[in-house]
Amino acid sequence: MRARDLAYETSTALLANRARTLLTVLGIVIGIGAVIAMTALIDGVKAQLVGQLGLNMSRTVSITCWPPGNQPLDLDDVEEIGQALASDYEFVTGFTSTGSQASSSTASVDYLTVTACEPEYFRAMGYEAARGRLFDEEDSEDGAMVVVLGGSSVKNLFGSPDADCVGQTVRIGSSSYTVVGVVDEGLTYDYDVCYMPAETAVTRLIGQGGYASWQITGFAREGSDMYAVAATTESYLYSRYNIPVPDPDQTSFSSDEGYVYVQTAQALIDQLDATTATFRMLALAVAGISLLVGGIGIMNMMLTNVTERIREIGLRKALGARRGDITGQFLLESVTICIVGGALGIAVGYGGAWLLASVAGSALGSMMGASEAIVPVISPATVAMATGICVGIGVVFGWYPARRAARMDPVEALRYQ
Repeated sequence: MRARDLAYETSTALLANRARTLLTVLGIVIGIGAVIAMTALIDGVKAQLVGQLGLNMSRTVSITCWPPGNQPLDLDDVEEIGQALASDYEFVTGFTSTGSQASSSTASVDYLTVTACEPEYFRAMGYEAARGRLFDEEDSEDGAMVVVLGGSSVKNLFGSPDADCVGQTVRIGSSSYTVVGVVDEGLTYDYDVCYMPAETAVTRLIGQGGYASWQITGFAREGSDMYAVAATTESYLYSRYNIPVPDPDQTSFSSDEGYVYVQTAQALIDQLDATTATFRMLALAVAGISLLVGGIGIMNMMLTNVTERIREIGLRKALGARRGDITGQFLLESVTICIVGGALGIAVGYGGAWLLASVAGSALGSMMGASEAIVPVISPATVAMATGICVGIGVVFGWYPARRAARMDPVEALRYQ
C-alpha cells in the first residue's frame, strides 16, 4: 500500500468517528500538557533562581576562615591569601558588615547594614549599578567618603525606591557620605543596606582591629575546576593557620580550634540541578499515569475500530492486502492520534505553564522579593521527549489491535455479521 493511500485511509477512518477520536486525543493532550507545563515551570523557576540569586556567577567562591584562638582575619590576611592562591583566582576580595543609624535630609533609619568591601566584590557577586556608579579602586585607596545604596535603603531614606538619590548626602554614624550609585542586587531585599569602601569603613566605623572576621570571596580563573579550586583553598587555609582538619562526620565547629568553610556557586548550582531533577521526576511520574490512561483509551478505541471493520479487513485481505499492510494501517491510526494529541498537548502545556508561572511568580515574589516574572522554559529536548513519548504510546498501545486485525482469517472476516 502506497504512503499516500495509507494516509488517506487513516484520515478517513479517524474522521468517521470524530467524537470518539476527539475523546481519545483528549487523554493524550492532558498527559503531554501536564509533562510540558510542569517541566517548563520547573526549568523556569530554576532559571529565575539562578539569575536572581547570582548563581550564574559559577566562578565565585565563598570562603570563611576562623583561625584558632579567636583571632579573626583582617584585610592583610585577605591580601596574603589572594597572593598565595593567585594561580587559582583572578582576584580574592574581602568584606565585612557592621550596623549604624543613618539619615538623609528627608528621613532616617534605625539600623543600616554597612557592608565594607573592595571594588572587586561587586564583580564577584555579579552586582551592577542600577543608577549612578559603583565605587572604584581610586575611591577605595583614597578612603573616599562615598557609599552605594542597596536593598530598601533608597526607599526608606529618600521616600521612594525610584528617588533621585545619586549625589545626595546620607549621614551614617557621625560622618556624612555621598551617594554615588544604587546597586542592582538581583533580588529586592527588604532590609536597609549600603556598600562602603573597605578603607573608609575601617577608618570611620569599624576601627583598625575590626569587630568580626572578614569574609572572603574569590573569583576563580576561567575554565577552572571549581571543586579542585575549593579543595586547594581549604588545604591552604588549614595549613596556613594551623587549623585541624575536621572529621567528615563533624557537624559543628569550635571557634577556639578554628574552622574553614569553602563553598562554590557551582556547588549550589549542582544542588539546584539535583533538586529540580527530583521535582521533574515526580512531575513526569504523575503525568505518566495520565499518559497510561490515555494509552489504554487508545487501545480500547483501536480494538473497537477493529471489531467494527472486520468485514472491511476481510475484503482487503481477499483483494491481496498483506499482514504488514493491515498492521501499518492500524498502527498509523494509533500513532496519528498520539501525535495530534501531543501537538495540542505541547500548546496546552505551554499555556498552562504561563498560568502556573504567574501564580508561582507571585508566591516567590512575596517570599523572596523577586521582582521579575517567572518565564517558563521549554527546551528542544523536552519537545523531542514529548514527541517520542507520543510515538511510543501509539506503537505500544496500537500494536496489539493492529496485529489482531492483521491475523484475521479473510474468509471468517467476510462472513462476520
